[in-house]
Parts: sequence; C-alpha cells; structure tokens
Amino acid sequence: MTNIFRVVKCGEPFTVQSTKAEGGQVQKKFIHLQELGGKYSNQYVATLLGKDAACDFHPGEVIVASLKAGVSEYNEKWYQDILVVDFHKIN
Repeated sequence: MTNIFRVVKCGEPFTVQSTKAEGGQVQKKFIHLQELGGKYSNQYVATLLGKDAACDFHPGEVIVASLKAGVSEYNEKWYQDILVVDFHKIN
C-alpha cells in the first residue's frame, strides 16, 4: 500500500539480531504514521530497517510511504508486522 502520511511520532534506532543481515545485526526503528484526511484517519505503527532506520523524521512531516503488511509465526504464536519498504519526504 502506498499513501501519503503525516509522521505522528518516531522512535530511536536500535540494533537487533538477524540471521538475514550481513554481520548478524540490523538497525531497526518504529515510526507512527497517520493517513492525511483528518483527526480520525487510519494510523499505523511501522518498522524501518537497515539504513532507513538512520533517517530522521519529525512529528508533522509529510511523507509518501509504501507499507508492506505480513504475518509470522514464532513459538506457535502469530505476529503481524508492518514494514516501510520505500519512502520519500515531501516537505
């Protein structure tokens, strides 16, 4: 899904272990996004990985972002993930 979002809040990057990453570690950061259109527009908390986690975002910034939703199973429990796969700052 690609849409225009306003940044509500952005966390700090942190390092996690990853079997898929070169070196076994990857940077990760959470970002809280809201679709444009008003106070009650849809909101998402998504994950930025790798070099994207190093980018600075500030509340109120407007971005175009492509989000990818998926699920994974771990220890017989299912988890939903939303990943930012591409983004461009507008302002």
